[in-house]
Amino acid sequence: MSFAQKSCDEKSVLLQRANRQSMFAVFTPPTMEVDIFIPCFIDQLYPQTGFSFVKVLERAGVTVHYNEKQTCCGQPAFNSGYWDEARKVAEKFVGDYAGTRPIVSPSGSCTGYVRNYYPQLFKDHPELLAQYEKVNSNLFEMTDFLVNKLKITDLGSEFKAKVTYHDSCSALREYKIKQEPRILLCKVKGLELVEMDEVETCCGFGGTFSVKHPDISQAMAEQKVENALKSGAEYIATTESSCLMNIAGFIKKNNLPIKAIHIADILASGL
Repeated sequence: MSFAQKSCDEKSVLLQRANRQSMFAVFTPPTMEVDIFIPCFIDQLYPQTGFSFVKVLERAGVTVHYNEKQTCCGQPAFNSGYWDEARKVAEKFVGDYAGTRPIVSPSGSCTGYVRNYYPQLFKDHPELLAQYEKVNSNLFEMTDFLVNKLKITDLGSEFKAKVTYHDSCSALREYKIKQEPRILLCKVKGLELVEMDEVETCCGFGGTFSVKHPDISQAMAEQKVENALKSGAEYIATTESSCLMNIAGFIKKNNLPIKAIHIADILASGL
């Protein structure tokens, strides 16, 4: 049986065995300062999720710093083949986060992209590659940061609903998070976590894929939502605002009885 298939109680036992201090972390929060990176989709389409993200970090005892000069990580340009343009944006990114504080983002897609593809952009630029390596060692997706860096699994959140979690392609395969979002959701008071079929299958967004192949994208979104509905869930949660947009768009278009929500908004609920 995989970790995702285990019940919330079973997940909690496994986590406590791995780190028994984690169950008390919310009551004795650490003192830490971090920089945050807000993805474009959250900045432009889901700003409330950005505020939820900050609220969660502050609940965890973290002092948040926001660099107002930050822009995109460059992933859209890179994925579209514009590597020279993507390199310019990447150079700005590593410059914007040249300090020593951890960099935390509510996205496994952006952080996974920076971790895995900046070396390709900077391979002929040793100074930029050195800057990247410094940033990379200090870059975290939110759920990874909470569970594995801070050792916090229970924030005191409350969200009374049945929720299923969508493993986004980038968060799962590039950033490599699987259990962390589920561990956090299991600790939310009133929340029932259920697994849908084909949970690791793409929702159909895929960046420009959804624009270039809208019919295929919509068919994939339909499959994802149908599986979520079959689970009995009222909400589809994810770490990725891009997936959220694609899934929510299909739901709204077809007036379906389910909602899509970012995990940061769930974790901020009741705080």
